[in-house]
Amino acid sequence: MTTPLLLRTAIGNYAHARALKDGTVGSDRLRLEFVDVEPITRAFRRMVRTLEFDVCEIALATLAQAHELGKPITGLPVVLMGGLHHGALVCLQHSALRGPSDLVGKRVGVRAYSQTTGVWVRGILRADYGIDAEAITWVTEEDAHVQEYRDPPNVLRAQAGRTLLEMLRAGEIDAAIALRGTAPGEARTVIPNAGEAAQAWWRRTGVNPVNHVVAVRDNLLAEHPWLAGELFTLFAAAKARSPGQSPAYGMAANRASIDLLLAFAAEQRLTRERYRAEQLFAAG
Repeated sequence: MTTPLLLRTAIGNYAHARALKDGTVGSDRLRLEFVDVEPITRAFRRMVRTLEFDVCEIALATLAQAHELGKPITGLPVVLMGGLHHGALVCLQHSALRGPSDLVGKRVGVRAYSQTTGVWVRGILRADYGIDAEAITWVTEEDAHVQEYRDPPNVLRAQAGRTLLEMLRAGEIDAAIALRGTAPGEARTVIPNAGEAAQAWWRRTGVNPVNHVVAVRDNLLAEHPWLAGELFTLFAAAKARSPGQSPAYGMAANRASIDLLLAFAAEQRLTRERYRAEQLFAAG
C-alpha cells in the first residue's frame, strides 16, 4: 500500500473547514498535518518568506505579490474567507468625517498597505466615490507579508508598538480599516449606511469579495499532478458538511471577484502588472 503524502498545513479555524481539520473528511492519497497559527495571517508571512508550509491559507493580495516576485506557490480556488467590506472603514463616533469625500488629505490606518481588506476598501473608494489612494496618507502597523515589496511614498509606518486603535483615539489618524477592540458606540462607519451601500454594490457588480484562499508549493504540484484536484475535493467535501452559508469554491464562482481584486492591486501599486486569475491559480 502506498504511503499517503504528508503535507504540513496551516489554515484558520473555519466552520467550513472543520471536517477537514478534525479528520471527518480525509483521503487515502494524502494526510494533512495541521499547524496552529494564531492569528492565521502570521502564517501568510511565513509561507511567502520561507515556504514553511506545504499547504497554507493566504491572502489574495499576498498571493498576487508572491506571484510577481517569483515565489514558488500557486493558489487553489478554495475561498476560506471573504465578504463585503464597506463597513470595514470606520472613524470615531464624534468624528467630523461625513462621508468618504472627507478622507481626501486625511490619514487612514490599516494593518499593512497590502492587507487585502484594505485593497478592497481603496478600490471601492476609487470606483464608487472617485477617491484615489494617493489622495490619502496611509498609516500602517507593519510591512507586507512579501518582504521585497516596498510601500508607495504616501504610506507611513507607525511608531513601533502603536496600534490603530490607540492612534485613532489620540487623533493621530482620522479613520481605520478593519479596526479591532473598539468599545460599544465608540466607532461608526465612514460610508453612511454601509450595510445598504455594500448590498447595493453587490447587486450592481455581482462580486462577493474574496480575501483568503489556499496556496500550495509548486514543487508538490509538479511532483503530484493529482494533488490540486484532490485538495479541492477535500475542501469541498468539508464545506458540504458545514451548516449555514459559506463561501463558494471554484474558479467559475470566483473569477470575477479575483480579477477585480487583482485590478485594484495593480491600480494601487501593489503589483506592477495587472494579473488574471488563471495566472495565479491551478484550474478548479
